[in-house]
Amino acid sequence: MGNIVTVGIKIGTSGWLYPEWRGDFYPRGLQQRLELQFLSRRLDTVEINGSFYGLRKPTDYKSWFERTPDDFVFAVKGYREITHTKRLRDVGKDVEEFFASGVLDLGPKLGPILWQLPPTLPWRPERLAAFLDLLPGPPVRHALEIRHPSWDTPELAELLSQHGVALVAAESAGRFPELCEVTADFAYARLHGDEELYVSAYSDEALDRWAARVREWSAARDVFVYFDNTMRGAAPHDALALADRLS
Repeated sequence: MGNIVTVGIKIGTSGWLYPEWRGDFYPRGLQQRLELQFLSRRLDTVEINGSFYGLRKPTDYKSWFERTPDDFVFAVKGYREITHTKRLRDVGKDVEEFFASGVLDLGPKLGPILWQLPPTLPWRPERLAAFLDLLPGPPVRHALEIRHPSWDTPELAELLSQHGVALVAAESAGRFPELCEVTADFAYARLHGDEELYVSAYSDEALDRWAARVREWSAARDVFVYFDNTMRGAAPHDALALADRLS
């Protein structure tokens, strides 16, 4: 991999394999194996969620790379063994195995690595610092999503800024902290739903609000936005609506 590629604004969804999207966002009768191709011709990025549940194979990443346009970007969700099982403690080998599983084979299509922490993990600055020291540096980018309220501290932004790691701006219908400090040369937002977690569609007013925020961020940095209100199929439609506002 070479230097970080400037991407501007990328808007997509968290994952792409959802039964609720079939016959709605995906045309009726579209084969499941063609869903990524379809999505990648309508949106320009997606989060890979399967990498959270288990290590994938290099052949998986190669297939995803080959099935998408040249300017498409994948964010990759970090393995839950690291974030949820071991809770960032003594994970040097696990981090190595994660990156050896084929993640870097995405090459110029590799966007940020998303590290989502569990809501049961309280603020552990020493543990976080040790974890950040394990992460490969540029051109690999990293974003951290926190969910325990004790992480809402200025020390978090300072630590992430020192490592060039983005603090995820996550909207979660008030369930988790919603922090918006910019701590890296890119911004990363996850929109889980503003009224009902993972379910509610975004209103025109809410989309206008996010469009204004993305425009502000994009004046000086790349921006990645992912809709995770997937359960009733709103995510891809909301992503298209936000992209239209920013086109």
